[in-house]
Parts: sequence; structure tokens; C-alpha cells
Amino acid sequence: MKRALIWLILILGTVVFLYPFLWMVSATFKPEMEIPSFGLLPSSITLASYEQVFAKIPILRSLLNSLVVSISITASVLFFGSMVGYALSRLRFRGREVMVMVILFTMMIPFQLTMIPLYILMVKLHWTDTYLALIVPGMMSGFGILLFRQFFKSVPQALIDAARMDGLSDLQILFRIIWPLSRPVLITVGIITFMNSWNDVLWPLIVIRDQSIMTMPQMVTIFAVSGMAEAQLGVKLAAATLLALPVIIAYAFFQRYFIESLASTGLKG
Repeated sequence: MKRALIWLILILGTVVFLYPFLWMVSATFKPEMEIPSFGLLPSSITLASYEQVFAKIPILRSLLNSLVVSISITASVLFFGSMVGYALSRLRFRGREVMVMVILFTMMIPFQLTMIPLYILMVKLHWTDTYLALIVPGMMSGFGILLFRQFFKSVPQALIDAARMDGLSDLQILFRIIWPLSRPVLITVGIITFMNSWNDVLWPLIVIRDQSIMTMPQMVTIFAVSGMAEAQLGVKLAAATLLALPVIIAYAFFQRYFIESLASTGLKG
């Protein structure tokens, strides 16, 4: 009975969390008049909502822009963040702990406080309405650095000493020895960074006005609130579904490594 009760609670929790998303997806295939109903199965399947999204906004172009921006930011955070995390975990130099505290402090500063100075910097560099304004500010992540630092501390020092005796430099040790052992943390930082950059709306709205460079969240937001959807709920939900799909696919493929990394690094001091 106890096991059955636990399963019942888990199933109810799953239904509570999944139902809104399943309802959103099913509503995109319903006729507009049927969307307010709570049922998941439409009386007739229609693709009219998706057809209107593709006809009214350049959704594929914005999808490509988001992929370029998110993948570039993710690759940069993995590359530079792992280098900094390795230095803070394995190299001994004066001010190392102070640097860790500074990184922690920067994570506590709300983005709203640095948004205006950062925008002024973009204007002075003439980077507005360019990919640089979307990519460069997100190329480093304090959270990623700290997660790399915690994971790299679990790598045996004897392995690193043996690599040094074989003549490997620190960069070679990082990318040839430690990276192959760090797949869980690499995937975790990659997923979190990709999700954060993919879902970012405020910063692109500030620095991008050219529609050909707009990211998908920015385009969907403008589409939903500017009246382009003409108050049609199905069209708005179709755009939201297309926006959520890449992140869901990425997480579905890498969720095992994501959970493994959180379990191996998040519980250590």
C-alpha cells in the first residue's frame, strides 16, 4: 500500500506538471472555437495556427538567429569557463580565493543594474543590431565557472601530476585529460547556458531593432503583444510551442548527464 501510494502521488504530480504543456500543444491543432475547452483531443485536427505563424512572421529566420546566438554563447562558456574553472581548482596563485569571491559577488548583482551601462557600451562600440551585441555579453558565466571548479576538484591530483610528467601543458591537460572525464558537467553547463540564452528576451529587445537579426523569443514576444496575432489564441500558442521545442529536445537527449552532474557536483563544498 505504501508503494502504491507513492506511485499515485508521483503520477498525480506528473499530470499536474505535464497537463498545461500537453494542453498547449493540443490547442495548436484545434479549431479556434474549441481552444477554451479543457479537453486534450480536438474534434478535428488543423494546422491553420502554424500556417498563420509561418505566414505572418519570419519564424525560421528567427530560429536560425537563436541557434547561432545560443550555440555560440554555449561553446564560449564551455571553452573559457572550463579554463577559468581549471585555473581556480588546480593552479596555485596569489588571489585565487579572492577571485572566487569576486565571481560569487558578480552572480548576486541583478542584470537590471548593469543593463544600462552595458547598452551604452554596445552603442559606443557600434554593436547594436549585430550578433556581437547578443553573443559577447554572454560569453562568460560565473555559474559555469564555479560548477567547473567544483567538478575539477574531484579529479585525482595523481592523474594531473602524471600528465605533467609526460610533458603536457595545462591546456593540454585540460582538453586532453580532464574534458573526456567531465562529460556530465560539460553537458550540464551546456544545457543551462543554452536554455538561458535561448529564453532571453529583455536584452535582445534592447539592442536589436532589425527584424532579420531578431531571436526567436524576441520575435514571438513581439508577435504576441503587438497585435500581429490578431487576438487568436491558437496562433500565439503555436508560436510558443515552436519556441519551446528546441530546448525540450535538447533536454530530452541529455537529461541523464544533467542529473548525474548535479548529483556529483552540487552536494560538495
